[in-house]
Amino acid sequence: MSSESPFVLARVRVATVDRLSPSFIRIGFRGSDLDDVGTPGQVFDQRIKLIFPAASGELPSLSGDAGWYQEWLALPEDSRGSIRTYSIRDLVVDGGTTTVVIDFVLHLDPEASGPASSWANDAAVGDHILLLGPRRGRTDGGGIEYSPGSAGTVVLAGDETAAPAIARILGDADRAVRGVAFIEVPHHDDVLAIDAPAGVEVRWLPRAELPHGGALQLAVLDYLGAGIQSCTEQSPGDELLWETPTYSGLGESLGDGGHPAERYYWIAGESGVVTTLRRHLVKDLGVSRSQVAFMGYWRKGVAMRG
Repeated sequence: MSSESPFVLARVRVATVDRLSPSFIRIGFRGSDLDDVGTPGQVFDQRIKLIFPAASGELPSLSGDAGWYQEWLALPEDSRGSIRTYSIRDLVVDGGTTTVVIDFVLHLDPEASGPASSWANDAAVGDHILLLGPRRGRTDGGGIEYSPGSAGTVVLAGDETAAPAIARILGDADRAVRGVAFIEVPHHDDVLAIDAPAGVEVRWLPRAELPHGGALQLAVLDYLGAGIQSCTEQSPGDELLWETPTYSGLGESLGDGGHPAERYYWIAGESGVVTTLRRHLVKDLGVSRSQVAFMGYWRKGVAMRG
């Protein structure tokens, strides 16, 4: 294994800005260091870090080595800016130039617009941020959870924060895969084009007057033939639910994984909503944990720090 870091810390500039809908803005980033980032065609739900400027407009100076986060924490709070995690919506290599495309959710609700959403809303071509992403061709840095194994059927479910990851998963998935994707969004106008395999049905779920996650849970559980007793379930503290076939953020035993499954579930979004779906799938329907990735991307009422 190479001693080189599995990550690249790149200074990138805004190359394109496209307002897609009331809730989504698509920004394309370019920079010479991006030629070493990501693996086109195998992006799936790859997570990256974006570091936004401080109030002064300046970006922090970081070495980019394995201790970059400790360097960032050591900086004065008013000069280090903000870090947020995003999924890559697209990774485009054209004529030797790499563009990393990110779809930003402009707001989760009118009173919860954070620094990343505010930055994206005002972004202009030529603006700069820092991007920490996987080194091209490396898989040892983590960040990809989608792993259906030999399953021929997939069930993907998420809110607007998971929509970019679901779209990229479907764009990179085996064309023979079958299944369904449920995507809850705030408005009818937030329905976007997705390049899904022919055997995967994409169901967009405008929230309308339902609480966040209500349309998603109703649709998923109806599809699985299960009832629903509540709209959300909060887990203790501010920790996000994160559980995959090989990792439990709750420290619970995952067993030996059992036999390969025909159906694989990938569920992401607001942590309380994901927790409720986890309870129904694992406890009520008896779905094996070896078949599911549950990921809380954010928690309502809690400011995320990275």
